[in-house]
Amino acid sequence: MNNGIENKVILITGGNTGIGAEVARLLASRGAKVAIAARRQSKTEEVIEEITRGGGDVRGYLLDVTDKHQVESVVSAVIRDFGRLDVLINNAGLMPIRPMSEVNTDEWDAMIDVNLKGTLYGIAAVLPRFLAQESGHIINLSSVAGIKVFAPGGTVYSGTKFAVRAISEGLRQEVGDKVRVTSIEPGAVESDLKYSTSGTASENVLEFYKQAIPAASVARAIAFAIEQPADVDINEIVLRPTRQEF
Repeated sequence: MNNGIENKVILITGGNTGIGAEVARLLASRGAKVAIAARRQSKTEEVIEEITRGGGDVRGYLLDVTDKHQVESVVSAVIRDFGRLDVLINNAGLMPIRPMSEVNTDEWDAMIDVNLKGTLYGIAAVLPRFLAQESGHIINLSSVAGIKVFAPGGTVYSGTKFAVRAISEGLRQEVGDKVRVTSIEPGAVESDLKYSTSGTASENVLEFYKQAIPAASVARAIAFAIEQPADVDINEIVLRPTRQEF
């Protein structure tokens, strides 16, 4: 077991598919106590069953990250069930790619609600608790699209991920040595995220994702950030397929 991960209570939003599910599997295998929070209960139960068969300590929670009251309730439930919370991984996200000229404001709203507000609601729920216990780790999933604007098509998505990256950096500066903050910025990763695009750009997105790396690669990066000693804060990790130019 790795003592930097073993026995830590870790809450993962969007933890039942893709990156979130791989993170849950990996951290549970290293002795973490894992809380999976997501919308599709059937998928959550599948991941829980798999982790439990492997001897992991895991529980599932129904969560829509766009509802701040639900986020607060889930954080409270995790602390009640496990006795504490050490790490929040804000992983839930959407990526509908579409040129802005098509003006699909429903998609814009959805990305802002899930990618940006969902991250903020997670931070709001755990930050007072982490500050009170003078420890904790907030890990936010940004993207390489949060470093360079992905256009045409990904402009609004990039906007949300730039914001997540900026919020992560600002939060890091504000909380000082009490709470660790990490922004993870993956490139093309094999997950359901590519299926968020249903419009005119869907074929291009699927073609782009043929170069994707496994979600397990991101899980290992997240584990690396968590397992560091308490006085080491991994602020940012950028990873992408070696073939990906953007």
